[in-house]
Amino acid sequence: MGSKVKYYLQAGMQGDLFCVMEFYRKQLTLDYLVATYKKTVVFLINGAVMGGGAGLSMNAKFRIVTENTVFAMPEASFGHHPDVGASYFLSRLPGHFGEYLGLTGAKINGSEMLACGLATHFVYSKDMKSMEDALCEELLLNTSSKSDDVSRIIKEFVHNPVLKEGSSLKRLDAINRCFGKDTVEEILFALEKEATTMDDKWITNAIKSIKFASPTSLKISLRSIREGRKQTLRQCLNREFNISSHIVLRSFNYNGFYEGGKAIFFTKDKKFKWEPSKLEQVHDAIVMQFSEVVHDDRWGYLELPERAHLKGSKL
Repeated sequence: MGSKVKYYLQAGMQGDLFCVMEFYRKQLTLDYLVATYKKTVVFLINGAVMGGGAGLSMNAKFRIVTENTVFAMPEASFGHHPDVGASYFLSRLPGHFGEYLGLTGAKINGSEMLACGLATHFVYSKDMKSMEDALCEELLLNTSSKSDDVSRIIKEFVHNPVLKEGSSLKRLDAINRCFGKDTVEEILFALEKEATTMDDKWITNAIKSIKFASPTSLKISLRSIREGRKQTLRQCLNREFNISSHIVLRSFNYNGFYEGGKAIFFTKDKKFKWEPSKLEQVHDAIVMQFSEVVHDDRWGYLELPERAHLKGSKL
């Protein structure tokens, strides 16, 4: 993830904005092609999956994780927003767990990914090679293999891990109470109120993360995830492209991505100068404009390929 963000930042700061967005256009198109591919796509995730990697894998049919897997969408912490289809897959998690992950950038492990639906199967890392070999053998011997055949092989290696006592998923009721609020201000207030009666690490970290992140990014992210809950993947990707375009172009005088990216990936001092600096200074009218198409004929919009076999689909 870091290398992708650094590329965006460097190209953007050098004024090569069209190169940045052409790369991003291709990335989102690939995410959509993976999600809508006729053949069965299997992702083996045995490590960190964030940003671009999350976009590719979370949109696939089979998402296999291990005890080594770590997932996060930390974009709001450096002035961006959860993109690459995140407003689609985060919004479909239980309750308001997607808002929690998108606003705080919290990390979860493989067992938590399985429990919340981000992963389809859990396999121990020691068995990944054997499972991969079995899958390759099946696909080589039977080129007409269907998803049921792939599922049958995977099930020979799966395990059902137990969530650790400290897992944030065991706090889903509290997460729903807080992250189900209408605004970021109300979410933060609810978290701080909850913290007065609950001495729990997850809530302390959540409050700290929200106060650490860009106020504009937080509001954009919350609205994006809420919009994603009632949209198709195609609609989500189109909206995310518009948001990212405005962020890279510094529309509406928003410089948060360059400010946050510099502080995290270059100077690494994490000394942010967010502007606006407070949540109440970020107006809803501006947040809504980030989702609109960039009014520049040279820029255009995301043109995803038509997929005839998807008529009537929610993708």
